[in-house]
Amino acid sequence: MNTEHRAHVSATIWWFAVVLLSSLIGCGERSNTIVSIALHPTKPNIVYVATDEAVYKSRDTGESWERFGGELTRTRVISLAIDPELPATVFAGTNGDGTYISPDGGRSWHQFNHGLQKGTISAIVNQVVFDPQGSQTLYAATTVGVFRSTDGGRTWAERMSGMTEINFVVSLAIDPLKPDILYAGTTGGVYRSKNGTKSWVKVTEGMVAFDAKMASMAMGVNNLAIDPNDTRIIYAGTTQGLFKSTNRGNNWTKIGKALGDGYVSAIQLDPTNSSTIYLATSQGVKKSTDGGTTWNVQSSGIDATSIRSIQLNPQDSRVLYIGTNGGGLYRTTDRGESWTKLPLTPTSTIAKNIT
Repeated sequence: MNTEHRAHVSATIWWFAVVLLSSLIGCGERSNTIVSIALHPTKPNIVYVATDEAVYKSRDTGESWERFGGELTRTRVISLAIDPELPATVFAGTNGDGTYISPDGGRSWHQFNHGLQKGTISAIVNQVVFDPQGSQTLYAATTVGVFRSTDGGRTWAERMSGMTEINFVVSLAIDPLKPDILYAGTTGGVYRSKNGTKSWVKVTEGMVAFDAKMASMAMGVNNLAIDPNDTRIIYAGTTQGLFKSTNRGNNWTKIGKALGDGYVSAIQLDPTNSSTIYLATSQGVKKSTDGGTTWNVQSSGIDATSIRSIQLNPQDSRVLYIGTNGGGLYRTTDRGESWTKLPLTPTSTIAKNIT
């Protein structure tokens, strides 16, 4: 095994270790690791946050918080997503319990995991994305593959044709203009579907060597972002830095010399100017204003170095939230020039049981 490939495998194994460590943290003491952040699409003062021990909701941009209690505290929430058409509907992807859906902004939760497994292995749900032409169709990236639901997440079907080398799917992105085109970030690079996930083709040229040994573990792709103004352009945040494609994934180029091989957890593009990119990395928040050519560190006020999650306010691109590995939640109102910590101190607990 050559040095480059060994580095790829080591980074991917490290990603697995992060997931495993998170899943082993108990549900007792409040955690400062922010796993996922979701903002209401039209009322961005409403913020949902998942930590290693609970899910929280704020109605005032993070100044005060409600903690969801009841049976939801018995499972680890890995990801959060809000239905863009019915934003009172919130999805929580979990560590082996499928998805939970709240139709009322978190007051009650219902478990839906029918079909979200491979044989006897239950899925860890890493991400949920919605079809922009109708949110009753949605897709889940999981540790046992890609799944699709056509009934609002109540039932799921595996969609893995063509993914012969891998099962572990970390991230998904759907073309906002051509929603039959989807991309899957996996532990073995990127796959693309042009037919609504009926079949997949590996598109890793420039990212993973064609003859890479252990191809299923050659490159962990943590997050994918499609430029809304030119959907031919895609960014892939990986265990070995940031990659960019300008032709829908046909080939990739590693960009951002200053980023090096740093671990990129999440990507956000400014919808008003998609040349402005924010990254959550293992070395702080990074920002580019030229499509990824040059980068600056944007971590003033942040105590933690390792950034786990990032979310941009869809109504005001000056405002972003970031979640850290062990350092809590932060918000900026000046495009990342400075950050303020938002303690997750609950003023109340919503304890209605799941049904």
